[in-house]
Amino acid sequence: MSNFLKSFIYLFFFFCLVQCLGSRRPIVPSYVDPQGSLRDAAVGKKFMVSTGNPLATKAAIQVLENGGNAIDAAVAALLVLNVTNGEAASFPSVAPTLIYDKKSGQIKSYIGAGTAPKKANIEWFKEKGYDVMPKNSILSQLLPASPDVIVRLLQEHGTKSFSELVAPAIAIAEEGFPANRILVKNLDLPLYKRLGFTIIMPYNSEVYLEKKWWYGIREGELTKRLDLAKTWKSMATEEKESLKTGKTREQALESVRDYFYKGAIADSIVKLHTDKGGLFTKEDLENYSGGWEEPVSGQFGEYQILSNQTWTQGPIVPMVLQILDGIDLKSMGHNSPEYIHTVSQAIELAIADRERYFGDPKFVDVPLDGLLSKKYAGLRRKLIQKEAFGETPPSGDPWSFSSRKKPSSQNSPNEVKEKEISEIKYGKDTTYLTIVDPEGNAISLTPSDFPQSPMVPGTGLTLGIRMTQFRLDPNHPSALAPGKRPRITPNPGMVLKNGKLWMSFGTPGGDVQSQAMIQFFLNVVVFGMDPQKAVEAPRFRSVNWPDSFSPHVYRPGGIELEEGLYQLTSDSLTKKGYKVYKKANLDNDLGSVCAVIKDETNKQLIGVADPREESWAEGK
Repeated sequence: MSNFLKSFIYLFFFFCLVQCLGSRRPIVPSYVDPQGSLRDAAVGKKFMVSTGNPLATKAAIQVLENGGNAIDAAVAALLVLNVTNGEAASFPSVAPTLIYDKKSGQIKSYIGAGTAPKKANIEWFKEKGYDVMPKNSILSQLLPASPDVIVRLLQEHGTKSFSELVAPAIAIAEEGFPANRILVKNLDLPLYKRLGFTIIMPYNSEVYLEKKWWYGIREGELTKRLDLAKTWKSMATEEKESLKTGKTREQALESVRDYFYKGAIADSIVKLHTDKGGLFTKEDLENYSGGWEEPVSGQFGEYQILSNQTWTQGPIVPMVLQILDGIDLKSMGHNSPEYIHTVSQAIELAIADRERYFGDPKFVDVPLDGLLSKKYAGLRRKLIQKEAFGETPPSGDPWSFSSRKKPSSQNSPNEVKEKEISEIKYGKDTTYLTIVDPEGNAISLTPSDFPQSPMVPGTGLTLGIRMTQFRLDPNHPSALAPGKRPRITPNPGMVLKNGKLWMSFGTPGGDVQSQAMIQFFLNVVVFGMDPQKAVEAPRFRSVNWPDSFSPHVYRPGGIELEEGLYQLTSDSLTKKGYKVYKKANLDNDLGSVCAVIKDETNKQLIGVADPREESWAEGK
């Protein structure tokens, strides 16, 4: 090696050492991360909040104490989560929502997932050489949904202005917040990947690494999102100026929405796509809308379980619970091998139908009433067997139980083989929030998306990678099509008991979301656990189907167990034919359930927050 080359290497490492030691962000000395800490349930008489971050929970409480309702508080919490958990749940991406209106006694679903741009179709991607939707690409971006969600929720059910509700998030983005353990975990990349990420997506690196690729973020470091704060300030200014001209509250909120989808922000988004070879046009953004819909409903004993429609995986929760209804789960023993096996098989049977039938109902004929038929659930229940399925079981025929006419042709999706892939995964997961206000109104909302594709320069906006939940298989119900929504994994839930709101709940976690929600529900309802102990109980998840995210990795016969369960049950489950994988105790890969339960007996609200992440419940 030449002396020149040696000198260059020494200088390079000296430069990195100086930068590492001299340019770190300050540590917040008072910061305590609740992740990993067991705790008691929160109890309140007046209101209750449970979200994925203590700062979001406190922002929601402040709104409630200032006279806002659950919707107002949820918007404030959502925007704070977009700051503190932005690597997992960005503004302005997906935000599927359920609300309970106490006055009417009705639960409503809001469509909180964007659509594919008009230029996006399977043929175009196939011609470019793609077999699955690409990640880390401008082409993986779905039209943004959460600004539409926020405005429509506030117009129809809120009382506060956008500018008032965004103020806490702006303050946190500007003043900074301590990096929590999950954020550090989500941004944990080796040095060479941080360098590569900076080269491939320099603005993302500027936002999340402050261009300092040579060191990883540390827990407790003061972290800011200055560009995002500027964007929100411009949206708030638009509302204030509209009010000055004499517009009503609802009209001023519409001005906020227009500024995003038709104004300066839309121009910045379209410029990014024009510069990077993306597919978005100004027309796509101008024509975007979400919309209200009837929620999906199923029954387990005296409990009615509700979800969004099949543009999410939400109906899996009521479907699985209906399959399990009538089985004596309690006699098996909590988390015994037989219990894990039975619940997993019910989940796998429902997921087989998800893969066969779930898609955007505006594009796909979905036999929803058949899928939620108790008679159909009874047929699926009979397919539970003594041994593991070994691979995804066959889907059923819910059309036989549907009032709708079966399509003349409905081809089966192509088989997906097991795949492994190496990629930059910068940010992941999702987050969640739920609130019950003093009047009894409630909201359940699961925001998500990650900075794994180019962010919009100068804005702090992350458009995410939700197009990766489309398939490039024309026979799949989630097949890509212009203007269509992919079947996304985020799925908030609500439960009525004897016709009254009993619980609002949800979790991050991709395909594990519905599984974690089902296990928490059964822990409380079947085994009578204290709700906080129910959320902390050891968890399992089946992986016996293609993952919902591209490239749709498939581990046939697989089941993951937290370490405590692994020690007790892995041998028995292996004998049943499962491929058993060990996870750490309280592993956030197995979800992080938050919930609020109405305890009518004691006239109180119970808030629970999963210690698998930095979730926090608090009430009054």
